[in-house]
Amino acid sequence: MMRMRHVLLLLALLPLAACNRETPAPVAGSGSAASASAGATVAAASAEDPQRAAAAAAAIKKAEEEAARLPPPVEGTDYVVVPNGETFDTPPNQVELVEFFGYVCPFCAAIEPTVAAMRANLPPDVHFVSIPAAFGGPWENYAKAFYAADALGIVPQTHEEMFRAIHIDRSLKGERGMDSPEDIAAFYANYGADPKQFVSSMQSFAVATKVNRARQYMTAAFANGDQMGTPAFLINGKYRVKGKSVDDMFRIINQLVQIERRKLSGASAPAPAAEQAPAAPAPASEAPAAAAGAAAN
Repeated sequence: MMRMRHVLLLLALLPLAACNRETPAPVAGSGSAASASAGATVAAASAEDPQRAAAAAAAIKKAEEEAARLPPPVEGTDYVVVPNGETFDTPPNQVELVEFFGYVCPFCAAIEPTVAAMRANLPPDVHFVSIPAAFGGPWENYAKAFYAADALGIVPQTHEEMFRAIHIDRSLKGERGMDSPEDIAAFYANYGADPKQFVSSMQSFAVATKVNRARQYMTAAFANGDQMGTPAFLINGKYRVKGKSVDDMFRIINQLVQIERRKLSGASAPAPAAEQAPAAPAPASEAPAAAAGAAAN
């Protein structure tokens, strides 16, 4: 229960605080002593997991309801327009939803159950893209590890478990130290990766190219001068989400995704407030439905 309280505290602070290069972030959860081997990470599920999953599902449902009930999002308050924004890795017939994250970021770890719940319920025309922030130090190695794992096709099995290894089990250090590529590869060995080959992949030109592209894309997303931080969400390369709280952030994500989905289908929908001609706010009944809630349409 102590870990759960720490997670809830971090959720209450989001997005007033974010992980970034300049400010080392606190560690989420009291955690246990580091495991003697990375193998202990795989069996680390606890009784808190169903509680977190239930809380995440409730948070997504609340975001969907608020997205359908409230007026369209407002530029400057709810989102930032990215100049000349483009999608990162999505076909033209889909809406792209990007999360900028860092495995070492405790706030990313705190919202990961909610992100996972949202990701699992996205409609087929929404493509979710995870982009690791590469701020140097341990961030860099973990960004490389993400793309090495992606090349092996094991990110779906390892993504949430990596957050657990760093922030709950503490079998990896994250920002509390500096995990070597070998330390990180030992974690992925639990999911079928050959440790030596994984280290080689992390140090490869192909992975370096992907990390550099991710870094450039994130820099462009914060071109308005805001300090880069994680977690951050971007819709169709055009709208970077702001929000006053975690719930607010997911409400805005839902609204912007739904607006872009309706544009894609050719249906009329309220545009974000800054794109509308001066007029009275749209009635709540005209607000777009939540992205996840419209999956059945």
